[in-house]
Amino acid sequence: MTDAPRTSRLAIRHVTSYRWSEPVTYALQQLRLIPKSRPGQQVVDWVTDIDGGQIEVSFDDAHANTTQLVSVDSGRTDVTITAHGIVEVQDQAGVIGDQGGYMPLWMFLRPTDLTRRGSGTMALARDVREIEDPLDRLHALSAAIREAVGYDTGTTEVHQTAEDAIAVGSGVCQDHAHIFVTCARLLDYPARYVSGYLRMNDRDEQDATHAWAEAHLEGLGWVGFDISNGYSPDDRYVRVATGLDYSDAAPISGIRQGLGVESMDVKVTVSEA
Repeated sequence: MTDAPRTSRLAIRHVTSYRWSEPVTYALQQLRLIPKSRPGQQVVDWVTDIDGGQIEVSFDDAHANTTQLVSVDSGRTDVTITAHGIVEVQDQAGVIGDQGGYMPLWMFLRPTDLTRRGSGTMALARDVREIEDPLDRLHALSAAIREAVGYDTGTTEVHQTAEDAIAVGSGVCQDHAHIFVTCARLLDYPARYVSGYLRMNDRDEQDATHAWAEAHLEGLGWVGFDISNGYSPDDRYVRVATGLDYSDAAPISGIRQGLGVESMDVKVTVSEA
């Protein structure tokens, strides 16, 4: 008789505030902020509140991410988007299982602008290629990336590629995920980027969402790797969106018309419910 998987009940609050120095005439934000109920993850309650705009439409994108389009009221100089709810998560040692979206697996072998191979990623992949067991090989890859590219919150921006991060020698979770995805594809494993939330051990409040990666292994399906922390995602992790890279899974992206300077503030709280 085996023990039941450990389960956590997490309360999440994610507040994003945009401010403009001049009123906007038009702005549209694309949100991927709603977790989905899946094996090992059940959404108990989730709400998206908009102060200064409204949700125009909600749909599932090509990666089966729940996506909302939010329009900002004309003439506004600010808008606040608050996503909050409760999610129950089981510790499945990072194993997600079969592909369940609309994309065929071969799509996850394709390079993108952010995950295009180069000398740095090819060297990392080459260093672990001789490890026979696929799971051991990918855990070794995760460790090699963490050693080659130190975690530093002040050294990245959203358009930095996997090769850029290796050249700099430092980055954040987004960079680690992009490098892993690029190298896994070089090793012929379908791989994807994951955005979501992480319950930290030492604090509830954070200044950003989290990112990690998943690779598809025969017999296991999708398996998660948090390269930045050296963990297999467990009951502290809430998966929200997946994609070929960050641009497919970004929590919020958008366009606007109007003069003036834009500023953004993000506050994330993940705690035990």
